[in-house]
Amino acid sequence: MKTTAALPPSSPPAAAGVGALLREWRDRRRISQLELALRADSSARHISFIETGRSRPSQEMVLRLAEHLDVPVRERNALLIAAGYAPTYPETPLDDPSMEALRSGIQRLLTGYEPFPALVVDGTYNVQAANRGITALLEGVDESLLQPPLNAMRITMHPGGLAPRIRNYLEWRGHLLDQMERQLALLRSAPLRTLYEEVSGYPLPEGGRESAAAGDHAPFALPMLLEHHGTVLSFISTITTFNTPMDVTVSELAVETLLPADPETAAHLRTLTQL
Repeated sequence: MKTTAALPPSSPPAAAGVGALLREWRDRRRISQLELALRADSSARHISFIETGRSRPSQEMVLRLAEHLDVPVRERNALLIAAGYAPTYPETPLDDPSMEALRSGIQRLLTGYEPFPALVVDGTYNVQAANRGITALLEGVDESLLQPPLNAMRITMHPGGLAPRIRNYLEWRGHLLDQMERQLALLRSAPLRTLYEEVSGYPLPEGGRESAAAGDHAPFALPMLLEHHGTVLSFISTITTFNTPMDVTVSELAVETLLPADPETAAHLRTLTQL
């Protein structure tokens, strides 16, 4: 068991910032000090000292606690900085030469999903890559929304985007906003907050959209019902992230796939992409 001695009373509190942040994460995860101590091979007393600023955690301890609290990678760097250490996880631009293998792998993955639509977004839903299935669905979207950087939330919820063609728009909009709210509860991301405030303020498409009847739903998940060339397509969305990422950029990438919820949608997609 590894512990750090408390500072003498005359010394200023050590790393009080990181202690408060760790306590906040522990409260979010609804884990007691004792439970966290057992998971991290420490003691409840030491955890208490860290949280109150009476003890400065080592870099190893900060990372160990962050792992057991399932803290996002970007926020782990924030914990390290608050404790007086340098960030451990780099944030490498996706277009950096060192990311070539990752970019190639992502593109092969997206191509493999065709004719089904699939795309990769970053932590603020900017589209980093997409396949032909996505391109086919964007016909008719306002050109201003298709200028880089493309943003999946804007394209979906903007009145000039896909919103007017989503048959169950009210439900789908609610699902997307809930998803963003869950992320905001975990990340101190000003850009994501700004995006949320923007898209949540969009007016409903002209005439609005009624929610689809419950009987129209796939039994296992909420579908997105999208009108395309007079045909209503039904999609189930799946999201995949990278396991054990060691880079902030990679940790925030997500692959979203729109799988057909019925045979008619699958057949329509094959026709669109001529596969």
